[in-house]
Amino acid sequence: MARDVRARYAAVETARYGRSWTREEIMLGFLGDVGDLAKLVQGKAGVRPRDDLDEALAHELADCLWSVLTLADAYDVDLETAFVSTMRSLSAHLGTEGGR
Repeated sequence: MARDVRARYAAVETARYGRSWTREEIMLGFLGDVGDLAKLVQGKAGVRPRDDLDEALAHELADCLWSVLTLADAYDVDLETAFVSTMRSLSAHLGTEGGR
């Protein structure tokens, strides 16, 4: 589904700009989404309240996940394998550190 949405955005970008976004531009879009997410987290802390806060937070988290999936795909990263490996490594580290 993430690939399909990215392909559809690429078609829109090509029609609008004559080319689809580069991986670097996708990353910059992700940074914008992370900034939006940060504002919503502030909202949950009472600093930036809004009526649709929970819905907006869920949307922005999903948007950020889509960006991560899209970047992994763009760089041919097997995200599932990388995630499992990273979680195992962190778990092992925490097991070692937790025993101190």
